[in-house]
This record gives sequence, structure tokens and C-alpha cells, in this order.
Amino acid sequence: MTEISRSALFLGDVTHARLRPKVHKLAYKIYSLLIDLDELDALHHRLRLFSVDRFNLFSFHAKDRGDRSGRDLKGQVEAAMRQSGVETDGGPIRLLTMPRLLGWAFNPLSVFFCYGQKGDLRAVLWEVDNTFGERHGYMMPVEQVGSDGVVRQATDKHFYVSPFMNLDLRYRFEVSPPGERLAIRIDTDDSEGLVLTARHLARRQDLTDAALLKAFFMIPLLTLRVVGGIHWEALKIWWKGVPLQKRPPPPREPLSVVPKRAAIQETEAHEPV
Repeated sequence: MTEISRSALFLGDVTHARLRPKVHKLAYKIYSLLIDLDELDALHHRLRLFSVDRFNLFSFHAKDRGDRSGRDLKGQVEAAMRQSGVETDGGPIRLLTMPRLLGWAFNPLSVFFCYGQKGDLRAVLWEVDNTFGERHGYMMPVEQVGSDGVVRQATDKHFYVSPFMNLDLRYRFEVSPPGERLAIRIDTDDSEGLVLTARHLARRQDLTDAALLKAFFMIPLLTLRVVGGIHWEALKIWWKGVPLQKRPPPPREPLSVVPKRAAIQETEAHEPV
């Protein structure tokens, strides 16, 4: 596989820096798959260590994303694009997500990159899962790409994620779409300014059995480490005296559809991710 825009393995690091009311930082290594949804069947047959809708060392199940029904995932995303005022033409949709590992997965964040047939990035769907088994997505049109190649978007927060942060917040997203490298930055602001910044930086590798096996041993039991790390870091934040926030009911709609021209692009004066 030589095309950098197709399915791939991304190895890298995630960092979080909380600035208020207490400073707290964390970092961990991670690997993710960039899955072209049109290639699922081909990946299932080409790879020995990766399967679709079946148990394997690594696997992907359609019901793990979207509305959990397992029905046509690309169709679900395209429907959300149209709700957001984005034209669809059958172009590729590529999902950045952690795979199931030995049948189990948890993804704090999965990202769908939605392209037109000519390769233009038309929308990004940010799909967020919390540790209470709830999920919410933010479908956001791409109305421009900065001269630095970075897509900048923003939206109000509608979904409870951290037990230490309420919903009166706003997200600012910066993403360099996956190529040879991947860079995602998410800043969370309240009325006083920046509260939390998170980054995911990774580099691409061809998606092969050898690469998957190497990743498995490089970061053993990734899913368990991520879930355990979330709870361990939460305990440390609580120990620092940060108060817990009451968990509200999830949004009535599973998807926040941001219409075109409301997915605010940040100016090119922002620092690149």
C-alpha cells in the first residue's frame, strides 16, 4: 500500500494539560487505525491479525461506531453530512479510531474525515464516548483549510465527558488531516479562557500484520491501559481538590449537527498544531 490517504496505522502520543482550577498534565503512547470505510472488506481478507465484525487480535465492528446498530456506517455519516448542509458524492470517509483488542474497545474520541471524490475534505465528524457508556457526535463542515494545511473548527460543548468539567464550555479543534503525519489539538474554553488543551501527534505506517504485531507488543493491552489511565488520572485530579460536577442526562439527539458557516473557522494567525 503506497497511497498515504488510504487505510493506515498511526503510532504516536496523546497529551493533556489542564490549567484551571488546578494544573494537571498527562501523556501516554497510543496507536490508532485510519480505516477507509470502502476498504473494510479488503482489509478483512488481506490481514491475518485484523478482522471486521469477527473476533481477532485486532478487529473493527461496525456497531462500535455511529448509532451502534451495525447498519451501513458510511451511509450514517453521509446522512449527517447532508443535515449539516454538506454535499455528498460518494467520496471516501476515513475513520481514525482505536481497534478492538482481543474483542474489546473503548474510544474516548473517534474522528471521521469526510472527503469528496476529488479528494477535498468536506466535513469532520468528532465522535466522543464517555466512561458511562454514552456517545455524542459533532458533525462539522470544513469551509476552509488554512495556508498551513490545518482545519480549524469550533462548537459549544453539549456532552458530559469529564466528571470535573461542566457543559458551559466551548471546544476549538485544530487538525492536520492524516497524511504522513497526524496532528490534532482540542482546546476547551470557559468564559474566562483556556481550561484544557489536548493533543494527539502521530506518524503513519503501512497497515500490515507485521506493523500490527509490533504495535501490540510496543504498547501492550492498549485498551485496558487507556481505560485504567482515565480512572487513575481522575483519582489524582480529585485528590488535588477539584470538585466533581453532577452528570446531566445525555443530549436528546445523538448528534450535534453544526450547519455550514456556523462551524467557526479560527484565523490563520493561530499557532499551527
